[in-house]
Amino acid sequence: MNDGKISVRYARALFLSALDRKILDRVYADMALIAEVCSVPEFRELLESPIILPSRKNEIIQGTLKGKIDEITASLIRLVVKNGRESYLPGIAREFVRSTKEYRGITETVLTTAVRVDEETKKQIADLIAEAFKTKVELKEVVDRDIIGGFILKAEDNYIDASVRNKLRKIEKELKSRTF
Repeated sequence: MNDGKISVRYARALFLSALDRKILDRVYADMALIAEVCSVPEFRELLESPIILPSRKNEIIQGTLKGKIDEITASLIRLVVKNGRESYLPGIAREFVRSTKEYRGITETVLTTAVRVDEETKKQIADLIAEAFKTKVELKEVVDRDIIGGFILKAEDNYIDASVRNKLRKIEKELKSRTF
């Protein structure tokens, strides 16, 4: 079974269970926390280590998150570790967060620019996307000086690259394809 399917199945089971118990908000916060904790390199090493016994991994994970997560989330973690799937925990967390946003009708949008954008411009972009997709928008801003200028916008499966870097690449490609 491929990695994506494993993460999706665990996340889906947790999502349906949280929805059924009417604790979706709480579990969403738990999974967002787990995604954040999993971004720590040492924690990822723990999850992926074949040397550390599953019982010890479970102790460390539960100890780290004790009092910060709901019992249903702790139960999922125990199950994942017991089944030897702890390396999928970051993917499960990401998939759960994505499913919850989809359920709530929220479109995650990423705006990449070379410099910070003012709040009014971000609001205008979010409003445009909300109108185009008939959805709520969660806009994340990424600053990447390598794009030189312009912007890159990603909303759902739509991608607009209006960066100076991309335009320069196109010009370079066209010049290289011509023979003088």
